[in-house]
Amino acid sequence: MMAANEELKRFVRDGLAAGASREQLAQALRQAGWAAAQARGAVASFADVEFPIPVPRPRPHLSARDAFLHLLLFSTLYVSAINLGRLLFQLINLALPDPTDLPRAFADEAIRWSIASLVVAFPVFLGVSRRVGRELAADAARRASAVRRWLTWMTLFVAAGVILGTVIGLVYNLLGGELTVRFLLKAATVGGIAGTALWHYRADVRADDPEGVA
Repeated sequence: MMAANEELKRFVRDGLAAGASREQLAQALRQAGWAAAQARGAVASFADVEFPIPVPRPRPHLSARDAFLHLLLFSTLYVSAINLGRLLFQLINLALPDPTDLPRAFADEAIRWSIASLVVAFPVFLGVSRRVGRELAADAARRASAVRRWLTWMTLFVAAGVILGTVIGLVYNLLGGELTVRFLLKAATVGGIAGTALWHYRADVRADDPEGVA
């Protein structure tokens, strides 16, 4: 794979040096059988600036600091999302009690734990998110960070899986005639949290590749 990427970059470099346009090079690569994303990536490896020879863009690098920030960002996102869901679930249980629910003391403990987790994790998530956002705006090359891309796509996968599971649960309960207000509220809670994450990070992926199909 590394050899193929270098071959593509050499082709684009030589083509730009010979006076071919970026669109012509991308089209030629696609006609030769290269994937559109590979063609775009090879062309994007060189800056669109006026200079006698092709100017390479800076390559993304993985630093321990970047890995720390993104791991902290996504871990606090998961903690916040899970505990927000738990908190709303407990409030729904209190508003619409069921005989099979755990004693009130357990519900109160779950509520306190969820609130404590949100009070700590959510401000950290917001702070790290702003910091990462500023750094991405200042240096677009950071958007190609492997850690960031993997965690973003993993979050999209988890969010899509949660939404799919919620819809399956809705259909299952509907077919069994057990679609209660309590269940609908919990399904809306899960779908809303997962849907928000899916919408936000899908938009983030589109920003990484505005010409792609993500």
